[in-house]
Amino acid sequence: MFFFAYLCHVEYDITIGIPVYNIENYVHRLMDSVLTQSYQSIEFLILDDCGTDSSIAVIREYQHTHPRGKDIRIVSQPYNMGIGAARNRIVDEARGRYLYFMDGDDVIAPHTIELLYKHACRYQAELVYGSYKRVEEFEDKQKQIPCQYPAMKFFEKDEFATYVYRQYDGIQAMIWNILIDINVYRKNNLRHLPVSYWEDFVFTMDLPTYVTRVVLLPDITYTYICRYGSLSNFQKRSYIEKREIESTIGAMRFLKNNTSRIRLRPYFPLRMCKVMTSCFYIVCNILHNKEIITPPFNHREIREAMHSPLALNEVLSFRQALAPNLMLYIFGILPPALSVWLMTMLGKRKGLI
Repeated sequence: MFFFAYLCHVEYDITIGIPVYNIENYVHRLMDSVLTQSYQSIEFLILDDCGTDSSIAVIREYQHTHPRGKDIRIVSQPYNMGIGAARNRIVDEARGRYLYFMDGDDVIAPHTIELLYKHACRYQAELVYGSYKRVEEFEDKQKQIPCQYPAMKFFEKDEFATYVYRQYDGIQAMIWNILIDINVYRKNNLRHLPVSYWEDFVFTMDLPTYVTRVVLLPDITYTYICRYGSLSNFQKRSYIEKREIESTIGAMRFLKNNTSRIRLRPYFPLRMCKVMTSCFYIVCNILHNKEIITPPFNHREIREAMHSPLALNEVLSFRQALAPNLMLYIFGILPPALSVWLMTMLGKRKGLI
């Protein structure tokens, strides 16, 4: 039975997995983008997350009328379960050897899959990253920002993880535009957190620790659309629910505590510095938006967001990034009012508050 199930999961070279929830204004652009891919062995796996508009009806029309419609497969959640659960369902359902995630309001270049898969095959890569372009669409204005990687290849153990953690923005926080060997998920039993905010960041933060052979490409293959109403953008908000931020803090708590497997790896101090710096940015966001967060955070709750899973002697043993790790650790143990005051001063100095 297991062997038969495995065979059912390798019908294509590639699965493009797309969670869909209320994207009717973008769905034609999305589908035209993926269906014009130059590479042929692609499964177009659509995850219906129970939206309330006509998005899925439009995709069903493509199923019936487009020459590649037979390769479009729609699977539905029992109810709206959010992006993390949607990605997990796509991983479970994918029938391709490699998986490529997209967001429903984005587009890819016609050669994207062919280019990434060619490099995956040439170098037996577990991950191939394409570069991307960020397009901001706000107030009838459009701004394009290219985000390009250097052409790089990683083939040695810990090499890629060390590169990622050495600088805060060393690699993208999003899971899209990465061609991923599906066995990276299945052999390691990897899952996305079932939350709606920062689940990509939590996953991509630790993804480098599971792989060795990775390729970065400077070619822009993906267009990331930033707009009002998308999950990843909070421009001009007049009200933020506290539980939304608490969900993000909970996701970071998971990331902080998920350390036993990599505690002895040479990149661990760099990884902890990046994780705790992210927590500091969350705190600065709380302090910057304190007037519109309801109900408000108290000092103790803010201080707890900086709690480290490590003991002081572990931090002091670090041979890399000792000073920033120690400072971030201290923020989590000082009296709450003093901790918040110091973080406010540092946040203002860095232009975050």
